[in-house]
Amino acid sequence: MKRILLTLFSLLLVLPALADGGMWLPSLISHRIGDMRAKGFRLTAEDIYSINKASMKDAVVLFDGGCTGELVSPEGLLLTNHHCGYDAIQSHSSVENDYLTHGFWARSRAEELPNKNLNVKFLVRMEDVTDRMAAGETAEEIVRKAEAEGAGYKAAVEQMYYGNQQFLFLYEQFDDVRLVAAPPSSIGKFGGDTDNWIWPRHTGDFSVFRIYAGADNKPAAYSPDNVPYRPRRHFTISTRGVGEGDFTMIYGFPGNTQQYILSDVVKYIAEVSDPMKIAIRTGRLHIISEGQASDPALRIHYAAKHASIANAWKKWQGEVLGIERLGTCEKKQETEKRFVEATGDGEVLQELKNEFARALPYYYTRELLAETLLTLRYGFADEEKADPIFAKSRPVEQALYRQAFEEYAARATMLKPFAEFEAGVEKYETPAAYADHIFALTVDDPKAEELTALKKGIAALYARIVDELGTSSLRNFNSARMNELYARYVEGLRRWAAAEKREGAMFPDANLTLRVAYGSVAGYEYADGEYHKPLTTIDGIIAKDNPAIYDYDIPQALRDLHASKEYGRWGVEIDGRRTVPVCFLATNHTTGGNSGSPILNGRGELIGINFDRTWRSTMSDIEFDPTICRNIAVDIRYVLMVIDRIGGAGYLLDEMTIR
Repeated sequence: MKRILLTLFSLLLVLPALADGGMWLPSLISHRIGDMRAKGFRLTAEDIYSINKASMKDAVVLFDGGCTGELVSPEGLLLTNHHCGYDAIQSHSSVENDYLTHGFWARSRAEELPNKNLNVKFLVRMEDVTDRMAAGETAEEIVRKAEAEGAGYKAAVEQMYYGNQQFLFLYEQFDDVRLVAAPPSSIGKFGGDTDNWIWPRHTGDFSVFRIYAGADNKPAAYSPDNVPYRPRRHFTISTRGVGEGDFTMIYGFPGNTQQYILSDVVKYIAEVSDPMKIAIRTGRLHIISEGQASDPALRIHYAAKHASIANAWKKWQGEVLGIERLGTCEKKQETEKRFVEATGDGEVLQELKNEFARALPYYYTRELLAETLLTLRYGFADEEKADPIFAKSRPVEQALYRQAFEEYAARATMLKPFAEFEAGVEKYETPAAYADHIFALTVDDPKAEELTALKKGIAALYARIVDELGTSSLRNFNSARMNELYARYVEGLRRWAAAEKREGAMFPDANLTLRVAYGSVAGYEYADGEYHKPLTTIDGIIAKDNPAIYDYDIPQALRDLHASKEYGRWGVEIDGRRTVPVCFLATNHTTGGNSGSPILNGRGELIGINFDRTWRSTMSDIEFDPTICRNIAVDIRYVLMVIDRIGGAGYLLDEMTIR
């Protein structure tokens, strides 16, 4: 009985990949294909990933270095989230041409807008190079050889399972990516920060881009002579719709999970790190929001910055609640106890805990810097000062300086403030007064001695932190020594799983490499007696419509469409009423980076675009709970309807394969 209980407990606590959890490497998906097919998938492992023939991987891209996009036509047409394309949309917007507010719809390819520094990457292949590196070949040598295989190739060697395996990822990068269409923010960002991470949701979070290439279909720098890229594969779109229990698969680039961290780290995240960052960002958001409310030009100027700050700010709040609700710290403690009982390796756990305690002040200080002094711009270029927006934004920037200096001074408790900062506060008597002085210098005299000293002090402190941790990365609160210990610990977990004949159940933490996750369309019990259905409709948009609130002031065309019910082929009958589906929930395991990922049905057809998680799911980076964790997708039928009936860009649908 003790052995049975141990097995059951280890399944519950150690392995985050039970039920619909897990982010699986596509090249190894054959190990999961049996489970996928049992749950409704109808294709093969080679349909998902192949280097010998066109496969789904050839229709998925890493978009702008932090999101996912999918190809939906043989002419390079790409869908991603509105919030993933937000910077590009903002860069083309002005008070005169406010594409954020009113949307943008190219009427021909000549009107598609090029974007500086925006690129997409296709995965050419992934390859296990653990043995090559064990034989003495370096990561640099492997990358150099791979990149020499083709023009536009970019490569990286990424660690899996904390370095127990090493994989080469070879990409083909395209740098000519043009904006084709974006809905008004009142569709693409409907609900704004209020609805962010929330269900029910009614956000049409999509934008449309096109990839261009040289005449040879290879990557090329922007040129008016470039032609639409011809992909090896694009997704067929299904308008059959979704129902509760239907199979779903997500294919994308999840950024970071922390499934195997210590209980000590979970405790730090929930009780120290997240609360500190939430409090600081609350102040920053208040300052920026006041500025945005004062002037339409400032609303546009700070739109992307506000959205970026608010996204993690709200996510962390849900994460803390989720960790507390699930008792994740206590579960981790019990897992660690069971690990020692099963493996006898208590030494590695104790060393991990000792190293975490040693490194903690440096983690904390680095996070504090990242939320305060490192958020500021120390110097304004002459051309920026010549821009009229500079004069309008100056009070906002000065207020941000004050807030950053005050927060750093008040919270630098684990490592005392560096000498240059302490001297400045002492000289000017308060952090706010010191901030005012430095702000004036950064605008008018960027080479001033005091400003130079402050920047050197920040750089020196940062360098000290990196030196103490032995790494410039803060990923999963690591240090060079912790990475070595985690490699041993995670390998012990894998051996434990293998002994229990569960070796296929552990997935490597997400690290912005291509992954497959799968699950099903599902609602959930939000609270006692309160069940949330997995589908929302256009009727919910109308119910929230409020012309007095920017984020809820929908286009008149959408109101008119709802009043007439002339939805055309996008309309469906639900509960006896004619409507259009807008968003749906599924149980796929997602995280940042999965924004814009295709949601596919069992036939591999596109049914939606992933854009968020529910607020009670945000702890899934640390612990995935299949009863409550849900990803949120915009229904592809709503995307097509907006393109067709709101944007008047139905010609784009003619490129697509719609079934």
